[in-house]
Amino acid sequence: MYRKNIKLLSIFNFLIGFNLFWPIAIIYFSKVSGSFTLGASILGIIMLASTVFELPTGILSDLVGRKYTIVLGTWARVFAFLFYAIGLSYWFLVIGAIFEGLSRAFYSGNNDAFLYDTLADENMESEFHEYQGKVSSTEQLAMGISAILGGIIANFSFSSVLWLSVVPQIGMLFVSYKFINPKLRKVLDTNIYSHIKEAMALFVKNKKLRLLSLASVISFSISELKWGFTSAFIATVWPVWAIGIPQTISSFGASISFFFSGKLIKKFKETNILLFDSIFGKVASLIAFGYPTVLSPLLGTPSSLLFGVANVAEKTLMQKEFTNHQRATMASLNSFAGSLGYAGMSLVLGGLADRMGPAKALFILTLIGLPTVYIRWIMFRDDRKATV
Repeated sequence: MYRKNIKLLSIFNFLIGFNLFWPIAIIYFSKVSGSFTLGASILGIIMLASTVFELPTGILSDLVGRKYTIVLGTWARVFAFLFYAIGLSYWFLVIGAIFEGLSRAFYSGNNDAFLYDTLADENMESEFHEYQGKVSSTEQLAMGISAILGGIIANFSFSSVLWLSVVPQIGMLFVSYKFINPKLRKVLDTNIYSHIKEAMALFVKNKKLRLLSLASVISFSISELKWGFTSAFIATVWPVWAIGIPQTISSFGASISFFFSGKLIKKFKETNILLFDSIFGKVASLIAFGYPTVLSPLLGTPSSLLFGVANVAEKTLMQKEFTNHQRATMASLNSFAGSLGYAGMSLVLGGLADRMGPAKALFILTLIGLPTVYIRWIMFRDDRKATV
């Protein structure tokens, strides 16, 4: 069973990543809505909707199973892209954003738990980082291919990019029904409120999980938003057809990073990787946005070689701290906070971009994310003490 699920998950993730629309999303949203503030608000609404639906979908996953949660999330994603493609007004984009937020909420926590539980059925939990890296590498590979194609097609027709982006979502729907549902590790025998209370208490009691979660929330709020907004900056120094090139390079680098993450984690350890990734990424961004030139879009691409392995390292550490019967719920609590932070920061970023321009806005956003370096240093220090 696990081989079929992993093969299908690799295909599923490839289709998630094959998104011709995303590289030019902020440009399209801003064009339809009339400003960077409103355009960025669509990104914020996606995450706000994800925040609203996060806990219910996480609990649903622990109640009814991982496969059915993926199916529901994929239906929501299909509707999201249909409304984006129609795009008659700002409000069509809002409806699409709500559906995409719902889809992300169904996936967050659940898809990692789906992989972990699939491996657990074969007593292979210790290999989670290896398989997580490999199935995630296909998404980044697809992002690299679609980023450059999306930019080229957008140079001729934004509408074509949007409608072509609907096709992979339909493919995802087909794949989602082919998954085999792994066993639930434990039947939920408490009421929903007790389930959430128990999960929250574990974050309070577990210092390592608190630090992991806090760094993850700040990093997601800043880095994920920056990734979605960077094309607005690239458009100020490069032509539209070339917008996807830096993301293509970054995605290919991230794909390689994900694929070899298992070996890298075994050699360098999770906390070491997370600390180095934080430092390197922040320095590259501060230089790129602090001194914007025609070379700036390329300055951040080398950090993609750390993105995959850092992502897997973080998830591996979290999965080790989560309890079996609340695995998806605890991940959803973490995503809940991250999505809420993203939604708030999107409005800040959009307002700064309208007043100062995309480069200065992204520079300030990078400064706001600097505390992750300190938090991951504490984790690194504690890990060193524990091994002495």
